[in-house]
Amino acid sequence: MPQQQTILSHQFPNGLTLVAQSMPELESAAFSISIPAGCRYDPSDKRGLANFACEMLLRGSGDLTNRQFVEALEFNGVDHSSSVSVYNTNFGGAMLATHLHDTLRLFATMLLDPLFPADQLEDGRQVCLMEVASLEDELAQRAIMELRSRYYGDPDGRSSEGSFESLQSITMDDIRSFHQQHYRPDETIVSVAGKFDWDALRDHIGSLLGDWESKPAAAVELIEPTKQNYHIDFPSEQTHIAIAYPALPYRSEEYFLNRGSVGVLSDGLSSRLFTEVREKRGLCYTVSASYHSLRDRACVVCYSSTTKERAQETLDVLIEQLTRLGNGIEADELRRLQIQVRSSLIMQQESCRARASAIAGDWMHLGRVRTLDEISDKINGLTVESVNQFLAEHPPRDFVVVTLGAEALESHRDIVSAT
Repeated sequence: MPQQQTILSHQFPNGLTLVAQSMPELESAAFSISIPAGCRYDPSDKRGLANFACEMLLRGSGDLTNRQFVEALEFNGVDHSSSVSVYNTNFGGAMLATHLHDTLRLFATMLLDPLFPADQLEDGRQVCLMEVASLEDELAQRAIMELRSRYYGDPDGRSSEGSFESLQSITMDDIRSFHQQHYRPDETIVSVAGKFDWDALRDHIGSLLGDWESKPAAAVELIEPTKQNYHIDFPSEQTHIAIAYPALPYRSEEYFLNRGSVGVLSDGLSSRLFTEVREKRGLCYTVSASYHSLRDRACVVCYSSTTKERAQETLDVLIEQLTRLGNGIEADELRRLQIQVRSSLIMQQESCRARASAIAGDWMHLGRVRTLDEISDKINGLTVESVNQFLAEHPPRDFVVVTLGAEALESHRDIVSAT
C-alpha cells in the first residue's frame, strides 16, 4: 500500500454523518451521498417511486432550472451519477478538488429544495419506463431479480425500477410525499475521498446540511421469502440459470473467510466455475458467482447462460461444483485470490471515486470504515486451514434456483413454472 490511510468522521446533531479519507497526492476529489430512501420504502402499489423521485430531484433545485442545474455541473466538470438500492438513494460525483465545495452546494440544494417541475413529470416517467423496458430485454437480470425476490422476500428483494403499471399510477404528489417523508439527515452518509481540507469540509457540510430537519424512519413490514425454485417460461434458444445460497452478511467477523471462498469459485479465469463449467466441459457462454449483502442477510448468487439442450447438465454441474466447495480449497487457489485482491486494492487506492463509494458502504454496514491496509491484512491473513474450517461449518447448501427459458429443469426441489 502506498501510504497509511486515515479515516475522518463527524456526526452532526441532526444525525447526518460525514466520513472522509484524505488522498493529498491527487488533484481530484469525489463524494457520495447516501440517503435512507431506498425502494424498500415504496408503497406496494407504487413500486418504482423511490427511483422516480430520484429522477425528478435531478431536474432543478433552488433557483436553478433543470438546464441550469446540468450546466452548473458541467461548469464544475462533475462526472456525476445517481442510483437507488434497497436501502438508499445514492448521488455521487468526481471532479477537480477545487470544485468540490461548489458541487456539494449544488447537491445540498437539490436535497433540501428540489423544484419537482410539473411540466417534466411525464419526461421523468418516460425515463423510468425505459429503464423497466431495458430490464425486460436483459434476460439475465430478469432471472437474477426474480432470484433475489424469492431469496430475500418483500421488500428487501425488490427491484428499484418498479413495473409499467405501478409507474403509470405515480403522481407528483406521491413524489413530493416520498421526498418529504424519507429524505432525512438521520442515517444519511456524506462520504468524500481525495484532496480536501478536513476542517473546511466539515464546516462547509455543516453550513449546507446542518439545519436539515431530523425525522424518524418509516416502518417497513417484512414478508418472509418463499425460497422456492422457480421457472420463468420464455421462448428462447438460451436458458438462464440463477442460483443463490446463504452467506454471512458483510458486518460478520467471518466475512473475509466467506468472501475468500466465493473468490475461489469465480475470481479470475482460473476460478473453479470458469474452469470446470466453461473451459473443461464447454457447457455455457458465461458463468460467475458473486457475493451480495444486505445489512443483516446475505447470499452468494451464481449465474450461467447456456443453450436449452445443455441447460440441465449445466445446472447439475453448477450444483456439483458448489457442493464440492464445502470439501475445501487448495493452497494455489488461495494464493491466486490473494494476488488478485491486492491488485484490486491498489487500483482502488488510486481512485477517489471508488474510495468515496466504499467508505460510505462501510459506514452503512459497520458504523466505521475498513481501511485498505486493514482489508489487505485480512486477506493476507487467510489460510487454507481457516477457509476450510469456515467451509466445513458453512458449506454451500439450501440452494434456491431460478431458470428462464423454453423448458423447466429438474432440480433437488420442484420448480414452479411461470408463464
